[in-house]
Amino acid sequence: MKFETGKKYEAVIKTAKGDITVELYPDKAPFSVTNFVQLAKADFYDGLTFHRVEPGFVIQGGDPAGNGTGGPGYTIPAEIGLPHIKGALAWARTGDQVNPQRRSSGSQFYIMLEATSFLNGAYTVFGQVKSGMDVAQKIQRGDKINDVEILIK
Repeated sequence: MKFETGKKYEAVIKTAKGDITVELYPDKAPFSVTNFVQLAKADFYDGLTFHRVEPGFVIQGGDPAGNGTGGPGYTIPAEIGLPHIKGALAWARTGDQVNPQRRSSGSQFYIMLEATSFLNGAYTVFGQVKSGMDVAQKIQRGDKINDVEILIK
């Protein structure tokens, strides 16, 4: 995907509890942002659930199996570098023992509910919540993703 300099790329994750708007970072994680945008535009996330919710830590969704084992059938290269601050949008992945390259899940993403430094340097962060952090805090296991809309401003 080609990204226009000076433009902001955002994703609006729409749920029954409200919207979570995330700024995407194509300059820091171009493979990750390209993948997320392509999946969103193909309606991949529509109807999937947040299958993992750890209060005070993370909400995770994007698994078509709904249990943390599914994906689109591929992984993407690691683009590790940004910190896991509150509201960070990042890719899940399998552990180092089976994934020493730390490749990211093809579709499972998570949003940090609080800053979590022990994840820094191990997972790809590719965006940041700009609004709707209150919505993210209300998400419960099984809540659906109605749609992910991509905005270019």
